[in-house]
Amino acid sequence: QVQLVESGGGSVQAGGSLRLSCAASGLTISRMYMAWFRQVPGKEREGVACIYSRAGATYYADSVRGRFTISQDNAKSTVDLQMNSLKPEDTAMYFCAAGPALGVFDLATRRYNYWGQGTQVTVSS
Repeated sequence: QVQLVESGGGSVQAGGSLRLSCAASGLTISRMYMAWFRQVPGKEREGVACIYSRAGATYYADSVRGRFTISQDNAKSTVDLQMNSLKPEDTAMYFCAAGPALGVFDLATRRYNYWGQGTQVTVSS
């Protein structure tokens, strides 16, 4: 049974930092595309960053490139998202996701078939 459990969310002022972590079980994350998405009520889920460790590949949404860093620890089966220089528009529920390493490596929602329950990030101005 696959489980993805997010942690590390919270409230922070603009300009601050948070580190999210996703603990994965029931799958081998080194064989998967792993990603972080976010969603604001009433809006579509948005891809933030993804990683494929076997290829040493990462990809970021334009809105977070240069501020967020995704990393993966295969031994611990965790995927982290370091978020710096946070802005109020980063406020959202953040979800960890996993998908089979097939096809294009990107942040298309349809590519990921395992999802966590989410962790809330709130950035105040």
